Amino acid sequence: MNCSPGDTVAGVYFKTSNMSKIEQIKIPIGELKYTLVRYHDSLIKRSEKILWVEWDEDGKFSETYGEPAIGLSLLMSPFNEYFTWLTTPVTEIVEQSESHIVFKTENSNYELTWTNK
Repeated sequence: MNCSPGDTVAGVYFKTSNMSKIEQIKIPIGELKYTLVRYHDSLIKRSEKILWVEWDEDGKFSETYGEPAIGLSLLMSPFNEYFTWLTTPVTEIVEQSESHIVFKTENSNYELTWTNK
């Protein structure tokens, strides 16, 4: 690939003709405070924020909450079509403390931990 000074390719701005000095465009993200681990396969997901989502009887979004409860799904930020993770509804809260929660959903068992909530 031939690039000239001032070209931007795949988010990388080529500042000078000296290719050893390139300036990358960085997308800021917040601190990833929440870590979710799915027990059966050790899948790990991290996010800056979380919401607990309620669904109506038709399976459509109803409301969001700041705390977990039976019937709510965990949604990990960002809160748009590119969300990090969405669980099925919680069926049981096994254990809960100030820094973690262990819960079961319709499909899996999870542990969510956080710092600086």
